[in-house]
Amino acid sequence: MSTERDAPGYDVPMSKVIFLADRRGGPLAPVAPGELPPHGQPARDQRARPLRDLRISVTDRCNFRCTYCMPREVFDSSYTFMPHSALLSFEEISRLAGIFTQLGVEKIRLTGGEPLLRKHIENLVGLLAELRTPAGAPLDLTLTTNGSMLARKAAALKSAGLTRVTVSLDALDPAMFQGMSDSGFTPDDVLRGVDAAAEAGLAPVKVNMVVRRGLNDGQILPMAERFRHSGHILRFIEYMDVGNTNGWNLAEVVPSQEVLDRIGAAYPLEPVASGEMGRVAERWRYLDGGGEIGVISSVTHAFCGGCTRARLSPEGKLFLCLFAHDGYDLRAPLRDGASDAELAAIIAGIWAGRSDNYSELRGRNMADPARKIEMSYIGG
Repeated sequence: MSTERDAPGYDVPMSKVIFLADRRGGPLAPVAPGELPPHGQPARDQRARPLRDLRISVTDRCNFRCTYCMPREVFDSSYTFMPHSALLSFEEISRLAGIFTQLGVEKIRLTGGEPLLRKHIENLVGLLAELRTPAGAPLDLTLTTNGSMLARKAAALKSAGLTRVTVSLDALDPAMFQGMSDSGFTPDDVLRGVDAAAEAGLAPVKVNMVVRRGLNDGQILPMAERFRHSGHILRFIEYMDVGNTNGWNLAEVVPSQEVLDRIGAAYPLEPVASGEMGRVAERWRYLDGGGEIGVISSVTHAFCGGCTRARLSPEGKLFLCLFAHDGYDLRAPLRDGASDAELAAIIAGIWAGRSDNYSELRGRNMADPARKIEMSYIGG
């Protein structure tokens, strides 16, 4: 059998080599298996960024139609979502996650769509909770949700082994919340989920607010006041140009510094130092001991240089950037009988070729604005 020899010590059949169209939609180009890192060391990309975080989208469906993510005029009743048969099974996800863990992943976040729409998601959590790093440590296992189903799922998720949860909440004003989420849910529904998560031990709960100028930026201070002294961590996210359907406009971006200035004028803040590579949020705490907030500044203060995240789509494509438009199909070799060693070599080769830095280049040297993946498909 013909084999690929680019990975010393690994004979990988050419049938397991991944082929992917280039960024201009040109001919398929091979992605050869790569050399595995020394045991216990993470795989590294072209910028020496280690593979530490894996975000797994388990569904492309959601029960919200947030205007910045799944606008109803696009994701309407006629929109075709993935059939269940196309999705990776929980066992397939767990197997791939175990391989990623051996390549350096220490943290896994389950996303969507809305991950709690995936039936029996706690069973997947249980499988992932059994994984260990090469050093024998359990994973930091988290989940991001819109919170609408969290009140009835929090206890089961914690029991299955979930570590923490992040909840999206863009406004406390009911009319504004319903307008942004385009759903029949209320802020109280989400807050009940936050309370249930905290009670179950999924703490500290992180609450994410996407801020859009002229829409919900008037909610910045009310949100800060609501979560001060709560034990939860509120994080403000700059409105990003993820996907192609949300009509992104730079004028709607509220810079994180402005958010900090608004809050700091009422409740003085100080930065919390953190040298942890891969952390996307800049941390700040209230001087009066009221807790902590964070800001995520992908637009005004890109953090590509420290990005350690890979993303796995519901049907098993590996994406190297939130703003990517091409993915690498891992489902095909997985279902064609590739061994763990073969899959590890394939993933290592993909990561070794990674040089993505979209946020650093945003608006510059981008003469080829190819379509980007949608956030509802790959997660935030």
